[in-house]
Amino acid sequence: MSNEATNSPEDLHAEDWSGEMGERWLASLDRFESMIAPIGAALLERAAYQPGETVLDVGPGGGATTRAIARAVAPAGKAIGLDVAPMLVEEAERRSAAEGIGNARFVCADAATARLDDAPFDRLFSRFGSMFFDDPIPAFANLHAMLSPGARIDLAVWGPPRDNLWMMELMGVVRQHVEVPPAVPRAPGPFAFEDVDYLSEVLTGGGFGEIEIAAYEGEQAIGGPKTSPEEAVRFVLSSLGVGRILDEQDDAIRQRASEDLKALFERYLVAGEGVMMGCKAWLVSARA
Repeated sequence: MSNEATNSPEDLHAEDWSGEMGERWLASLDRFESMIAPIGAALLERAAYQPGETVLDVGPGGGATTRAIARAVAPAGKAIGLDVAPMLVEEAERRSAAEGIGNARFVCADAATARLDDAPFDRLFSRFGSMFFDDPIPAFANLHAMLSPGARIDLAVWGPPRDNLWMMELMGVVRQHVEVPPAVPRAPGPFAFEDVDYLSEVLTGGGFGEIEIAAYEGEQAIGGPKTSPEEAVRFVLSSLGVGRILDEQDDAIRQRASEDLKALFERYLVAGEGVMMGCKAWLVSARA
């Protein structure tokens, strides 16, 4: 094991998404999208968008959720995807144009401070795009300011790491080879809102009420459906925060970690489905 401590994968701030992490996401966009698509579908079903609504989608990445919302609110409604990563905004625009979706557009800006001319919006949506604010209460207050009174928001955020087998198992392998400091509770990152009391505190501080939180539990395909263990290892090392940790190590450590990850994924391989590992997310709704 390396004795050199390195950053936790939960330590991903906005500047990372506009740079390295945005590039990593783009390089494996279809794998990312297909991996978390079931959670997005559950959140979209819960939101139940109607024709004519105007919707702000925060942190849409490649824009799959924005396009789905645009189709749901057509023809009179519109969906605006707001993302801090310029490379993802560009790709989202390309994909939207390729699908001929005329009522969606994308804006590159920080949702914590941005003000859009399209405001006020009827609704707000975010699938795993709201957990990275350095100062979340002012950020949600800013989002609140772009919504109509009583507007509903729908968010998906990761539940506790201990309930996300995929993260616990990945980090278990990495920690066999690298010293990783424990995550800081409530710090910006994928698991910032694992504690629903803290999540409610942030939303209330941002001006939201009528908060309802439901658990989503299931299995997700690491690297997307029908991905082999070898492909899943390549996806993890090239795209996720744990891969960034191992990038900092020497070749021997990376090789041993890769072999252990492959062995892990082989244990969770389901024929015809891929590497299936348990996950838990919170599906959240509230009113402005």
